[in-house]
Amino acid sequence: MKKTFKLIDLDCANCAAKMENEINKLEGVEATVSFMTQKLTVSAPDGDFDNTMKKIVKLCKKVEPDCEIVI
Repeated sequence: MKKTFKLIDLDCANCAAKMENEINKLEGVEATVSFMTQKLTVSAPDGDFDNTMKKIVKLCKKVEPDCEIVI
């Protein structure tokens, strides 16, 4: 499954790159974080997508605490 989410308060391109690197470490997940468009695109297995998104939200909060993923 592939979905795109809006990001709110992503403050810097470096943080976007860090978020992308951390998300891509998850098994079976491919993600791109665009600082310019403030969007997160995630490709992950269909069956466990909701749990994967919970992990992604935690990872993003660790890197950029003020950033919110609109789900």
